[in-house]
Amino acid sequence: MEKEYIFNGVTLLITHYNRSQSLEQLLRSFAGLHCKFEDIVVSDDGSKSEHIDYLHSLQNQFNFRLITTPKNKGLGNNINKGQDAVQTPLTLYVQEDFTPAPIFPEKFQHALRIMKTRQEIDMARFYAYFEYPYLINEDNGFYDMAFKVWKPGYRKFYMYSDHPHLRRTSFFQKFGRYIEGQKGDFTEYTMMMSFLKKKGKAVFYKDFTGLFTQRNSEVEPSTMKRENWRLSENFFLTNIRHLYRHLKFNFDYLS
Repeated sequence: MEKEYIFNGVTLLITHYNRSQSLEQLLRSFAGLHCKFEDIVVSDDGSKSEHIDYLHSLQNQFNFRLITTPKNKGLGNNINKGQDAVQTPLTLYVQEDFTPAPIFPEKFQHALRIMKTRQEIDMARFYAYFEYPYLINEDNGFYDMAFKVWKPGYRKFYMYSDHPHLRRTSFFQKFGRYIEGQKGDFTEYTMMMSFLKKKGKAVFYKDFTGLFTQRNSEVEPSTMKRENWRLSENFFLTNIRHLYRHLKFNFDYLS
């Protein structure tokens, strides 16, 4: 008999927009790993009617609470209303286009132990696009993120991310709510700065693509749109981008 993982005190919060098949794949993946959460909340950002209909059919299978809005209001509003619905002490936040790896349940148990034994830790991060540059105090694959403004480089600022993470449900009380009515990148950036300025503390799983995979299928591609200059690999634009971020991040943090 395969082991069941029952995560009492944890709500799985999933943000969703027009990607109901991706959401189904995520929920089935957790079920396939025998993960059971005290509650599941799906926060929808004004998806098309066909996706809403499909969400209602998924509710019968996966028993989640669906929080909707009549029109698209952006990432900030979607996370805010979803987090407002959470009633457990801890929140596992995952966007709908991720899939947990087979080792996730065991590592998540350890992240829970960290959060419960170290009350100063605000967040445990499970995914990233690159390794955080300053990691100390290894603990079963998790490391403390050691931010100091005087350390070189701008990647040190990326302590917070909207990628999958475990956080305290009291997160808003310390760091404020997500800004609404802005593009997703700016929403994430403002929360990152709030996390830094209010002395947030986080642990980071060093094998940063080992616990989740991000899946963007041709049928349901990413709904996040970014300007071309942010994605270009042109040597000149890349260096301009690095310089811009270095100056902006330091200025915004110190101002």
